[in-house]
Amino acid sequence: MKTPIEILLIEANPAAARLIIEVFNESKWNINISRLNDGVEVMDYLNKKNKYKYSKTPSLILLELNLLGKRGYEVLKEIKTDDTLKSIPVIILTNSRNNEDVYNSYEKRANAYIIKSVNLNKFREDMLIFNEFWFNYATLPKIEV
Repeated sequence: MKTPIEILLIEANPAAARLIIEVFNESKWNINISRLNDGVEVMDYLNKKNKYKYSKTPSLILLELNLLGKRGYEVLKEIKTDDTLKSIPVIILTNSRNNEDVYNSYEKRANAYIIKSVNLNKFREDMLIFNEFWFNYATLPKIEV
């Protein structure tokens, strides 16, 4: 079996996180998902500090803008300005349809901006398409930290 694809899900909403994880677990790809809901802990996780010293470096990050502790924009900026981490694709997965949020995310070097559908079936379908693209067509970087 291939080495699992490491995904870091940064999501404060437990229901959304549960659905995303469920879709990933049902997929045909070997995926290992770690979830954080607090923006303050993200950099500790990514830099393997404190209780995260054995964390796996993700191949892809899903980031909600509305987080506990630290806003998603701050997390995105820290990731994309860190020489070791900046090549990890960061996908904004949020409820915000605000054009300023879209603009600010891309300005801070997000790799994509996806708006979560409020329709459960549509959201599930969107996540399946996301999986198909990122794990079947795109090539993710192998990052050793």
